[in-house]
Amino acid sequence: MLDKLHFIENKYEELSIKISDPSVMADQKEWQKLCKEHADLEIIVTKYREYKQVLEDIEAAKEMISQEEDKDMKEMLQEELKELTEKEEETKKELQIMLIPKDPNDDKNVFVEIRGGTGGEEAALFAADLFRMYTRYAESKGWKVEVMSANETDIGGFKEIVFMISGTGAYSRLKYESGVHRVQRVPDTEASGRIHTSATTVAVLPEVEEVDIEINPNDLRIDVYRSSGHGGQCVNTTDSAVRITHLPTGLVVTCQDEKSQLKNKEKALKVLRARLYEKAEAERNASIAADRRNQVGSGDRSERIRTYNFPQGRVTDHRIGLTLYKLDSFMNGDLDEIINALITADQAEKLQKMGNNEV
Repeated sequence: MLDKLHFIENKYEELSIKISDPSVMADQKEWQKLCKEHADLEIIVTKYREYKQVLEDIEAAKEMISQEEDKDMKEMLQEELKELTEKEEETKKELQIMLIPKDPNDDKNVFVEIRGGTGGEEAALFAADLFRMYTRYAESKGWKVEVMSANETDIGGFKEIVFMISGTGAYSRLKYESGVHRVQRVPDTEASGRIHTSATTVAVLPEVEEVDIEINPNDLRIDVYRSSGHGGQCVNTTDSAVRITHLPTGLVVTCQDEKSQLKNKEKALKVLRARLYEKAEAERNASIAADRRNQVGSGDRSERIRTYNFPQGRVTDHRIGLTLYKLDSFMNGDLDEIINALITADQAEKLQKMGNNEV
């Protein structure tokens, strides 16, 4: 670990010189890239230097204890040494977490796709509840929510809704939401008052730049048609809705949220890029599928990850065995307690894996 930290510190010093060089600053694109790399390393280097200072203080305290003859002073120094040793362990753990390879998508915006699954109308209604939940969570973080496409039912549910959440760290926190969300409650559509179990699927995809996924225009079939469902004056009057089919994969994306056909096409292409990226990642990781299934952040949309039990007011995340009896606040966007626990569990798994690789 110390060798790695020493290398990072040297790299940080090299970048400090580079970003101050006028010839490098002349190329703004390259300079901004180096500045971002420098800023990312600065957090680790600052903590590493704090760690080195603690190690020096420990050695100094040990030296003073060995030479001190006064009993009271010796006890005071030993107490100080104990505090320094605790701080060393704490700082070391923080550094280990910082050295976990960062997910390159963590800083990206996300597309969230929610689809009603088992349970018909009740599943569609719960899909709408989840959409509100994520919208409120995004608002609490100061993130922007933009609906890309929605297939709404007559009673206010969603057969499917796709929306984009834009904001710093959106993917880093929401990537753990991919999977099957199960709900247990008495549906509004149930006259006899029996508890039903329904499910919806959630997929969280990072926004992908054009340079990351190149789409050949010849591989696309683009159909335009008139919007349907709830909307304004342009609904059913102009061919503004867009359906894009990616012929090699058969992936289909529709968008009719905007009145402009061009804007709908741009939105649909963004979603298509994200889905193609997800497909490519799934194929790339197929060889280590068993390992991914054992990870908290695997993002497997077929895995049942959470149960929302309304009669008992509890929400349970099955991946980490955590149950909270605060379902109302959770559905109002208070997700941080479970998300923080998922991040901690994910970090612990990665640290263990790093430790095993070093042995």
